[in-house]
Amino acid sequence: MSENKSETGKNFLVQGSILAIAGVITKIIGAVYRIPLVNILGDKGMGYYGVAFQIYAIALTLTSYSLPLAVSKLVSARLATGQYKNAYRVFRGAMTFAIAAGGIVGAIIFFGADFIASNLMAMKMSTLALRVLAPCILIVAILGVFRGFFQGNGSMIPTAVSQIIEQIVNAVVSVVGAYMLLKVGKEVASQKNNDSYGAAYAASGGTLGTVMGALAALLFLFFLFLAFRKKFRRQMERDRGNKTESYKRVFKVLLLTIAPVILSATVYNLCGVVDNAMFGTIMSIQGHKESEYAALLGIVTGKYDTLMNVPLAISSAFGSSLIPSIVLTAKTGNRRQVHEKIDIFTRFNMIIAIPCAAGFIVLAKPLLDLLFFTENNTLGGVLLQMGAISVVFYNLSTVTNAVLQGLDNMMVPVKSAAISLVIHIISLFLMVVFKWGIYAVVLSKIVFSLSTCILNAHALRERIGYVQEQKKTFVIPAIASIIMGIVTLVVHLLFELFVGTRIATVIALCAAVAVYGVALVLLGGVTEKELSSMPKGPMLVKICKKAHLFRS
Repeated sequence: MSENKSETGKNFLVQGSILAIAGVITKIIGAVYRIPLVNILGDKGMGYYGVAFQIYAIALTLTSYSLPLAVSKLVSARLATGQYKNAYRVFRGAMTFAIAAGGIVGAIIFFGADFIASNLMAMKMSTLALRVLAPCILIVAILGVFRGFFQGNGSMIPTAVSQIIEQIVNAVVSVVGAYMLLKVGKEVASQKNNDSYGAAYAASGGTLGTVMGALAALLFLFFLFLAFRKKFRRQMERDRGNKTESYKRVFKVLLLTIAPVILSATVYNLCGVVDNAMFGTIMSIQGHKESEYAALLGIVTGKYDTLMNVPLAISSAFGSSLIPSIVLTAKTGNRRQVHEKIDIFTRFNMIIAIPCAAGFIVLAKPLLDLLFFTENNTLGGVLLQMGAISVVFYNLSTVTNAVLQGLDNMMVPVKSAAISLVIHIISLFLMVVFKWGIYAVVLSKIVFSLSTCILNAHALRERIGYVQEQKKTFVIPAIASIIMGIVTLVVHLLFELFVGTRIATVIALCAAVAVYGVALVLLGGVTEKELSSMPKGPMLVKICKKAHLFRS
């Protein structure tokens, strides 16, 4: 019996890791294709693109964000007891919900795009991009049900592959679409004597990739489902369940399952919508032009967020793989093991997040100049330096959210995020009113992430008595990052004199990785055993031993 449990646990972790790896790959693809996209759209175009996506994100949250989780949970619960017919009824019920919710919300967004963009977001030129995205709400809702069904059947591979397909198609079509429609937009701009049309059309071309990527993923899963359906029908014939669930009960259970997840995700996504809506509205009242504050928001969504999302992608992957691991450990009732697991995951997150923050502070503008070369990056560099510390807070809150969800405290992260959102709104309002401009958006993001960290840490202490270890988690990585930052800055300044800024930045980044790794090991931030358990760990251990880096 214990062997079966062990095998189940291992399989659970393997499946979770597959999804986490796919998540990292898609985030990397996302970060890479955003570079040419930002260069094509420019800051103004990214402003229109970002506003459309904030509304789209809220619509997805309300219709489909929680569907894969809910469907997989309900399907797997019925399959565990051999109720194949009821599992299929859950699938059909969820599909009905997805089509209805996705269709209605998609229609509202499509026909109400002009009102939403003009009156709610004070960004009329984002209307076209929002209309292009509207059909994708229905596509993603249906896609979520298929993903949840396969996950409920114990396989994360269809979801993982579909995510990668979706992101590849998205990347290609977004860049090509933005480039092609930029030309069309420039012709319209010359006819209407308004150069904002070029950026608006390019933004709509960029959003076209999202629609086509989701459609490609849906077609892949649909054909996979057709192949799988014969097997599932044979399983239904062997169904040993005596009672068939009514669709009324299926809808009720489905809604009760998705409600906490929807609340949590809505609060997080509202943060971005509030930023754009408040900033745009107040800047408009203060007499600024739409094209002016659209460009400022474009710097945040196109450049600042793109770089910030790289370390956050790794943190999200850690969080995805942490939840099943925490669930399994919590079931044993061993609080010490739960604490150890949280400790390890938090430490490895901070080992990545803290040097990333230091790197953003030291190389903010050179990094932006390396990636985005069509606009002046001076302001973007300042914003990146100011907001760098939020990388640490966001990564930390991602891990604590995952821990609380794994411990079945689903509403705690919702409450933490809701309280943080209120604090965020008040701070953003005051800073924008007192004319802090775009700096207010970045500073309020720090306030939100810090508040979430504090509230989640308090909740963990109250519920399981967990207090995070300080020295190896924060102090040593911080010292190693300071050493790294000093060396990186010197290397960049020296090489910039001979080979130019961009090549100097690449050399400085390579030096940063090497210096940070050596400093971390020398200071005792990572032991030989911990290093060997990491990807390519045995090879890294050999290198460290040859260099005599490990403490005796």
